[in-house]
Amino acid sequence: MDNTFEPVAASNPSPSSPLVGFSVFGPREGFSPQISILVSQLDWMRRVVLTRLHNLTQEDLDWLPGPDGNPIGALLLHLAASETYYQIHTFDGLPWANTSQEIKKRWGPAMKLGDLGRKRVKGHNLLFYLDALKEVRERTLAELRKRDDHWLMSVDENWFWGPTNNLCKWFHICEHESHHLGQIDLHIKSIKASG
Repeated sequence: MDNTFEPVAASNPSPSSPLVGFSVFGPREGFSPQISILVSQLDWMRRVVLTRLHNLTQEDLDWLPGPDGNPIGALLLHLAASETYYQIHTFDGLPWANTSQEIKKRWGPAMKLGDLGRKRVKGHNLLFYLDALKEVRERTLAELRKRDDHWLMSVDENWFWGPTNNLCKWFHICEHESHHLGQIDLHIKSIKASG
């Protein structure tokens, strides 16, 4: 497995930071100080995800580890879907229950995964998933540029796991990518072993 930080050629890891000093978390042009640190983390984690995707075929992306598993492609689209739902909640101020039918139709199968995801999220090449990840991340970065550290630290007293600030919600997106990266790594290892 290639663990270098060479990004997939088809996708820039993020327009928010230069490749030089990529592992130095901190100030990023156009972002407030604390949001810069969050953006640094989001960029770093996304870049690690992208390093794993070299040369994956459509067959690799659709490969199921078992009847109840999720293929790599569905996991990648799940990352984009999760980020989209957090955008709607934190940037647009809409509760989860108020997600539009258009969003549910586009992102619902990838958000839920399971049987629905296995049925509907397949048959795409790597560029399809990279484009979805890039599209969603571009909106995240554009919206974060409009906000300040006060917004980032604002606490939602009614969040379902208890009082939670926007920093925690967006750090969860970073942690979520790390979690699914572990699954992707296992899938790739199994694909290579069976190939």
